[in-house]
Amino acid sequence: MTSPSPLEDGHGTNSVRDPLAPDTPDVDRLHVAEALARRLDRPMGVLGVVFLFVVLGQLLVTDPGWSLGLNVVGWAFWAVFVAEFLLRAYIARFQKSFWKRNWWQVLFLLVPFLRFFRALQALRLVRLARLSRVARAGGILSAGVRGSRSAGRLLSTRIGWLAAMTVVVVLVASQLLYAFESQSDYPKALHQAALATITGAGITTDDGLSRVLQVVLAVYSVGVFATLAGTIGAFFLRDGVVQAPPDDGDVHDGGGSPH
Repeated sequence: MTSPSPLEDGHGTNSVRDPLAPDTPDVDRLHVAEALARRLDRPMGVLGVVFLFVVLGQLLVTDPGWSLGLNVVGWAFWAVFVAEFLLRAYIARFQKSFWKRNWWQVLFLLVPFLRFFRALQALRLVRLARLSRVARAGGILSAGVRGSRSAGRLLSTRIGWLAAMTVVVVLVASQLLYAFESQSDYPKALHQAALATITGAGITTDDGLSRVLQVVLAVYSVGVFATLAGTIGAFFLRDGVVQAPPDDGDVHDGGGSPH
C-alpha cells in the first residue's frame, strides 16, 4: 500500500490538497519545496550561467555606463536568486531541516552584501582594504559555484558536465588572477589559468594567490583526467560486454538442439 502524495487528500481520491495549508505536515512542505527547486532547475540554471559572464563583464569593463548597467543586471540576478531561495524557505516553513540542507546557499547569497563595506570604505567610514578584496573574491567564487551548479542542472551527460565545469574553473581562476592583480592583462590571465587547469602548470607569477591556484588547479587537472579515463573505460567495457557473442557451449549441449 503506497502512502498518499503530499498533494492528495490522504484518502486516495483525486482531490488536491493545498500544500500551503496550515494543516499540511512539515515533511510534506519540505517535499513540496524540493519539488519546486526541481521545477526551477532549468530556468535558474540558465540564469546562473549568464550571471557568471555578467560578473566577468563587471571585472573587465571600464566605461562608466557599461559598468553601471552590468551592476544593475548583476543585482537583478542576485535578487531573483534570493527570491527563489526565500520562496522555497517559506514553503518549507523555515524549518531547521531546510536550513541544514541549504546552509551553504545562504553563505553565497550573503556574499554580495560585502560590497556595501566597499562603499563605506569609499566614504571613509570603514578603512578595510582587505575586506574590499574579500568582497571581490567572494563575488567571483559565488558566481563560479552557481555557474557550476547550473551546468550540472542543464547537462545530463558526465563528460558534458565535466567540460562545462572545467570552463567555469578556468573563468573563475582567471578572474581571481586579474582581480588580485597577479596578472595585469586578462587574456594572459585566462591563458595561464587554462594551461594550469589542463596541464597542472602554467601560472608564471609567484605571489601567494598564484601559488594557491597552482596547487588547486593541479589537483583539479588530475581529478579531471582520472574521471575522464574512468568514464571512457567504463563505456568501452560496457560496450564490450553487450556485444560479446554467446558461448556455443551455453547454447548447444553435446551437439543437440536446445529444448
